[in-house]
Amino acid sequence: MIVKTHPQMDDEIMSPENITALIGFAFVMSVSPGPGNFLLLASGANFGIARTIPLILGISSGFLSMVFVVGLGLGEILERFPVVQDALRFICFGYILWLAYKISQIRSLEGNDPAAAKPIGFVQAAMLQLLNPKAWTVALIVTVTYTVPSAGIPGLLAMIAVFALVNIPSISSWAMFGVAMRSFINQGNRTRIFNIIMAGLLVGSMAPMLWPN
Repeated sequence: MIVKTHPQMDDEIMSPENITALIGFAFVMSVSPGPGNFLLLASGANFGIARTIPLILGISSGFLSMVFVVGLGLGEILERFPVVQDALRFICFGYILWLAYKISQIRSLEGNDPAAAKPIGFVQAAMLQLLNPKAWTVALIVTVTYTVPSAGIPGLLAMIAVFALVNIPSISSWAMFGVAMRSFINQGNRTRIFNIIMAGLLVGSMAPMLWPN
């Protein structure tokens, strides 16, 4: 799908019905379990909400930038060359393994653990989205379903803005849930156990992507 750069003046950028449907879709896609949300849960628990903000913004910005370039026509290239998606699938899996390893090495919330001193940042989070073929598929669905082609770039940007208003608070709820767990896991060896479990969930969340139906 390629949006037009010069919409007709009488075209409606987004109808109320379209906005309502997009809000529902964005909420479901944003709060459902997945690699990004598992990272947010682990980061909120280990580092607190303030140090998790770059991760939140990176995950959201990475996906929304994908929606933008798909709206400009990149989605057609991905559909035409499925080998690109296959390559992304395995590159992403390797990246997930590395992130999972980083999480599994965190042993303490006290700040004296070198591994705990560096939460996943904005660029790393955005890279996770950009390497995730499932995220590209969702970006394509969002663009095709909720963008009015004749509305051009303004329509695409309006759709991205609505999605962002839903996406950022929704994914932040995972980080907040992690924050709520801090006092519980900061006892004995619970932090180590929690992070090993989170690393396993992160890797396990990739299984549907590696072996798509």
